[in-house]
Amino acid sequence: MHNLSDTIVALSTPQGEGAIGVIRLSGENAISICDTVFWGKKLINQPTHTAHFGTIKNEDGAIIDEVLITIFKNPKSYTGENVCEVS
Repeated sequence: MHNLSDTIVALSTPQGEGAIGVIRLSGENAISICDTVFWGKKLINQPTHTAHFGTIKNEDGAIIDEVLITIFKNPKSYTGENVCEVS
């Protein structure tokens, strides 16, 4: 059973081919979850409505991709929750 306060992750890019995909995390733990795989600035310490360039690494430390992460902190986001958009 799902709890309505769970942090959710969803693909925000429509189906088909494109140059950039967007993954959105929304919920209380969205920013801290992104911080576990993002190598760049510590996202939890950054102000709301800001974008940050860095890399996503796997558990072995290998770079998966370069990304731009935009953060929106509650309550000043579209959903009223913490939101991270990974592009």
